[in-house]
Amino acid sequence: MQPKIIVLDDDPTGSQTVHSCLLLTRWDVETLRLGLADQSPIFFILTNTRALTPEDADAVTREVTHNLKEAIAAESVQDFMVVSRSDSTLRGHYPTETDAIAEELGPFDAHFLVPAFFEGGRITRDGVHYLKIDGVDTPVHETEFARDSVFGYHHSYLPDYVAEKTGGKIPAASVELFKLDTIRNGTLDRLMHLTGNQCVGVDGETQADLDRFASDVLTAAGRGKRFLFRSAASILTSLAALGPQPLPPDEMGQYTRHHKPGVVLVGSHVKKSTRQLERLLEEPDVVGVEVDVSHLLEDSPTRRDELLRQICDRVAAVHAGGQTPVIYTSREEITFENTQIRLKFGAAVSALLMDIVRGLPDDIGFLVSKGGITSNDVLSTGLALRTARLLGQVLPGCSMVKTPADHPQFPNLPVVLFPGNVGDADGLATVCRRLSPE
Repeated sequence: MQPKIIVLDDDPTGSQTVHSCLLLTRWDVETLRLGLADQSPIFFILTNTRALTPEDADAVTREVTHNLKEAIAAESVQDFMVVSRSDSTLRGHYPTETDAIAEELGPFDAHFLVPAFFEGGRITRDGVHYLKIDGVDTPVHETEFARDSVFGYHHSYLPDYVAEKTGGKIPAASVELFKLDTIRNGTLDRLMHLTGNQCVGVDGETQADLDRFASDVLTAAGRGKRFLFRSAASILTSLAALGPQPLPPDEMGQYTRHHKPGVVLVGSHVKKSTRQLERLLEEPDVVGVEVDVSHLLEDSPTRRDELLRQICDRVAAVHAGGQTPVIYTSREEITFENTQIRLKFGAAVSALLMDIVRGLPDDIGFLVSKGGITSNDVLSTGLALRTARLLGQVLPGCSMVKTPADHPQFPNLPVVLFPGNVGDADGLATVCRRLSPE
C-alpha cells in the first residue's frame, strides 16, 4: 500500500515537481485531516519556517507535528512518511526541524539528506552537492547561497555540512553516504540495516537515480522501517509517482481568467530573480511598478499608506489599459545590524506587498509570485487561503495553483509560485507569455 507522504515545506515552492495535490496554509487538526483524507498520495503543509528564527521554526514544527499525530489518529492512517522539504542550495533550519519532527513523530530508523533538484540544476555526486552555473557543476559552498546572512555554510560535502550544522553533534565520520553506484545497484539491504535515526547523505544525478532509491525506500517501509527525509523537491516526484500533469506547461494558459492580463509580483532579491525581472521588463505590454522599500522601517504609517495607495492606483491603471503590471521591490542591497532587524524588515516588506495583493483589481487573469517567502505570504495572507489545489508546473520547478471557486475576491485564480533561484534568464518572461491572452 502506498504510504501517505506528508511534506512540511519551509516555503511554498517544494511542490514544484508534482501536481494534483493539496497545499495547506494552516495546520489545525481539521485542516490536516483534509490533507490526509485527500485522494492524492502526497500533500504539503506550508510552514514558511525559512522566514522565521530558529526558535520560532522549532515551535511551529512542533505545533504542526503535534496536530499531525491527532489528525493521523482521527483518520486512522496506518502508513505515512514525513518529508522536511527545504532549499536545494542547503539553506534552512537544519537540524532544528528534523530534530523536532523526530521527537514528535519518531522514532525513525534514519533521516536522509536528499538535496538534488534536477529541474534547478542541482545534483549530488560522491556526497558533494553541486549547482550548475553556466554549464559548470559548482560546489554549492562556492555560490552566493552559501553566503546567506541567515543560513550560510562552508561545506558542500554532505558529511561536513551535517557536522557544521549540528555543531559536531553528528560528526562527519558518522554520516553514511549512498553514492551513485550503490543507488543504481540497489540500497534495500543497507536500508534494512539502518537504525537509530542514522543520518544518510544521498547522491542523485538523474530522476532515474531517485526513482530507484525511492522504490527501495518504499519496499523497506513496507517491511516496517521508518524513515524521515530532509530534501529538495526531486525525491518527491519519485516517492509520489503521480505521472503526467493534466495540462502540459505550454497549454496552461487555458487556466487564465477572463482573457485578461495578469499581475507579476517580485519579492525575491537573488541575482537570478533580478536578471529575470530585467528581462521581463523588456517585454511588450509589460509595465514595471517599483515599490521603494528602502525606508520602510522608518516610514510613518501615513507615509506607508500613501505609498500603498500610489502603487495600487498605478497597478489598476496599467491593468485597465490591457497591460501586465510587474510589481517589484527596489533592488539596492540593504545591510542590517543583526538578523533580528533583517527579519523585521522582511516582515514589513511582506506586509506591504500583501496589502498590495489585496488591493489588486478583482478581474486579473493570473498572478505570478516570484520568491519563496513572497509566495507563501501570497497564499496564506494576501489571498487568505486555507487550502489550494496544485495544478502542475508551468515551467520546470514553477508550480501553479488555483484558488477555490468560492474565493470572495479572486475565484478560480491561477497563481504561479516561482522560486527565487529557479529558471533561466527568460523564466519570468516565458511564464507571462504562456499565461497572457493572445
